[in-house]
Amino acid sequence: MKIGIDCRLWNETGVGRYIRNLVTNLSAIDKKNEYVLFVLSQDEASIKSIVKGQMSIVRTNVSWHGIAEQVSLPKILNGENLDLVHFPYFSVPIFYYKPFIVTIHDLIVNRHNTGRASTLPYPIYFVKRLGYHAVLSNVVYRSKKIIVPSNAVRDDLIKTYININPSKIEVTYEGGFASGASAKGRSAFGGNSQKQIEGRYLLRVGNFYPHKNVEGLLLAFKDFLYENNDIKLVLVGKRDYFFKRILKQIENLNIEPNVLLLENVSDSDLVSLYSNATATVVPSFSEGFSLTAVEAMECGSPVIVSDIPVHREICGNSAIYCNPNDINDIKQKINFACSLVESSRRELIDQGKKQSKKFSWKQMASQTLSVYDSLG
Repeated sequence: MKIGIDCRLWNETGVGRYIRNLVTNLSAIDKKNEYVLFVLSQDEASIKSIVKGQMSIVRTNVSWHGIAEQVSLPKILNGENLDLVHFPYFSVPIFYYKPFIVTIHDLIVNRHNTGRASTLPYPIYFVKRLGYHAVLSNVVYRSKKIIVPSNAVRDDLIKTYININPSKIEVTYEGGFASGASAKGRSAFGGNSQKQIEGRYLLRVGNFYPHKNVEGLLLAFKDFLYENNDIKLVLVGKRDYFFKRILKQIENLNIEPNVLLLENVSDSDLVSLYSNATATVVPSFSEGFSLTAVEAMECGSPVIVSDIPVHREICGNSAIYCNPNDINDIKQKINFACSLVESSRRELIDQGKKQSKKFSWKQMASQTLSVYDSLG
């Protein structure tokens, strides 16, 4: 087959990591299909350095969530005479009529009012939200297959879209770091340009959207500091518009001396951060897979995660669970993790490492290839 992959989000977090690992592993394992990668010009050079002979690149300077995506992108795709297109994100042109599959990473916008996480005036945001629902309904019913990263998302799709055929949904778990990454550097930022972190710290990695519940974590951390003022909280994420609210909350809570903010952290530095953390905290109200939890377990960090279905599915008995709606419970679970005796801490770390081995980007790519082949 001649298969197109929409790679326009190559350099984004989350979905970008999924696309990069999908393309890299497909390039290594698939020798029979031909691929056309649709990329933004700024990503072209880095993608060329990764892909092999059976993958060609088409420069596609069309941003996502815009009119051009609906009007111009179908023309570009149609010009390549493709047998199948994989959209690794729900944003699929309504007017693309040829066979396609889609990866739906979560239904967070369905479950949470994300107006607080938007820079748009509310009337425009409301119209955009309606557009989101129209596009998502289109891809759910017209796609040949839907790939999701967990059974939790699969179940959510079936509950939300009652006419969907469950057999068209394929679960392909994602991975942690690329092979060998977790073996690099064992001291925080050791040998790198970043400043070394002194003493014990809690780690939280990801964006600052409201459903990530960073605000709740900060409130719990404030209470925790009354009796444990020697511990820091390290927040790794992008300092964008949404981060400004978090920064203001840190100032209002008067916890600046105990909070460290890091941006643009490399994978090797992130491995080091995980490896040396007292615990990694993932207090989200909702997740599609929880990449952070898998990465943390792989690197030997105890994890405190919100007690939601996807975390039970991904972490099993290898995590400390907290109620994301209960600030006192989050604080108590942080205190529990920080008070573990060495034998109990080592047991939790070992369980986490064993659990993390269930997840692999290579396995994800192999399962995705099977989905492609089933439609050939």
